Amino acid sequence: MNKKPKTWSSVSLNMNQKRKSSSLRRLFNFVFLLAVVFLIGNAFITVDYKQGSIPGWSSIIRLNLGKLKMCKTQLRPLGSETLPRGIVASTSDLEMRPLWGAQRNKNPKQNLLAMAIGIKQKESVNKIIKKFSSSEFAVMLFHYDGTVDEWKEYEWSETAIHVSVVNQTKWWFAKRFLHPDIVSAYSYIFLWDEDLGVDHFDAKRYVSIIREEGLEISQPALDPNLSEVHHQLTSRDSKSRVHRRTYKVIGKARCNENSTGPPCTGFVEMMAPVFSRAAWRCAWHMIQNDLNHGWGIDFQLGYCAQGDRTKNIGIVDSEYILHLGLPTLGGSDANKMDSEQIDKTKTEDSSDKSKPSSTSQMSSARSEVRKQTYAELETFKHRWRNAVKNDECWIDRFQQ
Repeated sequence: MNKKPKTWSSVSLNMNQKRKSSSLRRLFNFVFLLAVVFLIGNAFITVDYKQGSIPGWSSIIRLNLGKLKMCKTQLRPLGSETLPRGIVASTSDLEMRPLWGAQRNKNPKQNLLAMAIGIKQKESVNKIIKKFSSSEFAVMLFHYDGTVDEWKEYEWSETAIHVSVVNQTKWWFAKRFLHPDIVSAYSYIFLWDEDLGVDHFDAKRYVSIIREEGLEISQPALDPNLSEVHHQLTSRDSKSRVHRRTYKVIGKARCNENSTGPPCTGFVEMMAPVFSRAAWRCAWHMIQNDLNHGWGIDFQLGYCAQGDRTKNIGIVDSEYILHLGLPTLGGSDANKMDSEQIDKTKTEDSSDKSKPSSTSQMSSARSEVRKQTYAELETFKHRWRNAVKNDECWIDRFQQ
């Protein structure tokens, strides 16, 4: 009996099944061989790793994971996240650079003197700047009267940085032009007024003293006989090189060795403060952008002392100054006027009785400035209290 011939469809089906089975066998053999090679290779690599020749697979994986974790935790300056770290220049300085050729000064200046000045006080300003060696101190001058060219008669004016904005205080200038990243190259920042007598002051010796004493915030002592002294703590002790506290009764405060804060210790006045780099980075953040006069900051500077304010804030007695207390912003008295201007003002005032006198106008303007300083003091105090109340994570290290 003849068998029925197979159809083309059944033949094709069988051939496909055979091909699939053959492919699976080849795939299995390949995977098996790969596994064997991996196991054998890993064994050799592990042996070599133990002998210190090449890293093992597990070590490579751990290394890559470690790099990934490190990159995620690295803090980069805001705005530089898309740049390679090596190209990021996050700080600056106040050194002048030549337009061509090699840089003349290869030794960068170590410290900074910054002052708000007016041309009427140019003699005292000149004496102050001459006390600061040009090789060690950068000088930045804030011109609150808009006058700049008249300072060119002094040799140091050529290398000083000049910033001119009319009727602004040194705290306004400091907030805008002394950002910590801009002045981070300087060990100490002297932020001084212009009405200071410096006959008994040497800047180089002063820096040496505060460095030896570990003072993060300091000021030269004030000559009590010739200065306008507002706080007993800053008055000079002629028997001391440096003092950090006073033992006098100040108002309701009885200052003694147990006192831990202002006005007995941990305090400097604002006419001639000196900040370390770290202390200034803190203090700059405390300056309020919209408060022009800086009142109230002095009593809170202890929080920027990088530790114990009774130790890290001090008054240098051996290098002392005079504070003349001259009002310069908002108009002033005769201290801002030369004799010719005074005579002219008196003549104009006497010739026209119907107009308010120039001196009375200036006095009124100065009175308004004074009112503003007290108003800003209360505003700062209010902001401080609110900040303390609302910051649940902040810990008051000086709370008694």
